[in-house]
Amino acid sequence: MGTFKIEGGHQLKGSIQPQGAKNEALQILCAVLLTPEKVTINNIPDIVDVNKLIKLLEKLGVKIEKLSKSTYTFQADEVNLQYLESDQFKIDGRGLRGSIMIVGPLLARFGKGYIPKPGGDKIGRRRLDTHFEGLIKLGAKFGYSREEQFYGVEAKKLKGTYMLLEEASVTGTANIVMAAVLAEGQTTIYNAACEPYLQQLCKMLNRMGAKISGVGSNMLIIEGVDSLGGTEHTMLPDMIEIGSWIGLAAMTKSELTITNVSWNDLGIIPSVFRKLGITVEKRNDDIYIPAHTDGYEIQSFIDGSILTIADAPWPGFTPDLLSIILVVATQARGSVLIHQKMFESRLFFVDKLIDMGAKIILCDPHRATVIGHDFKSTLKATTMTSPDIRAGVSLLIAALSAKGTSTIMNIEQIDRGYENIDERLRAIGAKIERLD
Repeated sequence: MGTFKIEGGHQLKGSIQPQGAKNEALQILCAVLLTPEKVTINNIPDIVDVNKLIKLLEKLGVKIEKLSKSTYTFQADEVNLQYLESDQFKIDGRGLRGSIMIVGPLLARFGKGYIPKPGGDKIGRRRLDTHFEGLIKLGAKFGYSREEQFYGVEAKKLKGTYMLLEEASVTGTANIVMAAVLAEGQTTIYNAACEPYLQQLCKMLNRMGAKISGVGSNMLIIEGVDSLGGTEHTMLPDMIEIGSWIGLAAMTKSELTITNVSWNDLGIIPSVFRKLGITVEKRNDDIYIPAHTDGYEIQSFIDGSILTIADAPWPGFTPDLLSIILVVATQARGSVLIHQKMFESRLFFVDKLIDMGAKIILCDPHRATVIGHDFKSTLKATTMTSPDIRAGVSLLIAALSAKGTSTIMNIEQIDRGYENIDERLRAIGAKIERLD
């Protein structure tokens, strides 16, 4: 188990470029299964979750060539469907949440798709109902082995239909879209997720020959086609990492420039950080954060009531950044209520921040009130364990701002979503060391 040793209390300075988007990568990589032709993908992040999916595709028989550090080609012209029924697949598929998105493409192209119950963050229940209900509406027969926790869908030919999703699930929408592009007739998906990463998937599929309209809205209309061809795709920068660096700059009173952020795809993320009093300045396609030497002050609502920051489907605020918002608020002037609606275990890391001296009231599994210190009392270094990707980075930001030397264990969780984070932080002046 890896460990980070962090000497906190140092100002950072310089520029940092965000990696390719993790959540987009998991969708885009699964889409290569829809065509026998070669697909080239640029800006792939070198992180554990993405590398696991690439290895899974390789075991499925996809021919993979690494052209550079972040560019690969994929060709799924000899897919090994027998691997799907092997004991090894049941082990490999469980190790990654994103593996669920191979089901839609496999079902559409080969008439069957299987997956063991996927793993991932321990942040509460993450239902798969949206995925399978959508595939069933397209004509698939669903099977589930409770003993092995193994799911399967089969269909001779998928047929387009109208569906209203119970939840605007990003991965669920992606899975259904990838199945529907090869279905017979028209499919309408209402209450579809419309995150930039889902838009990227739809644009890539259209370049491959799919016919998807309504991209960017919550209603997608898909005219099924017989086959798809190859293409080249470049992934967006990771908006979650961008938000993490904004929070890091504020907490450490550092002057940082985040480069090539694709401003048009950030939605309300910059404005939410501004509500905490953080200066987020647009410079061409970069974000400039000045050193907040005088701290930052949380706004109130117009009527003077306490600010509430809650997650919501896009274009609302992404749940993946609420952990960052929470830790940044611990040193703000004022108070804020954090409302994490989607996952009931995602706020349970706050006990570690309380141990460091933060003033946080955990109201229930979904809500926490943070009373900021205004830097009048620094957080204290401690030893802690990373419970999931986003909480892990939040604890890392807390440790970089804290007085003394902190230790974070189970950093494999952080490595799942952040590329070479210790090297990149050292490049801007952080005192961080990776221990085996």
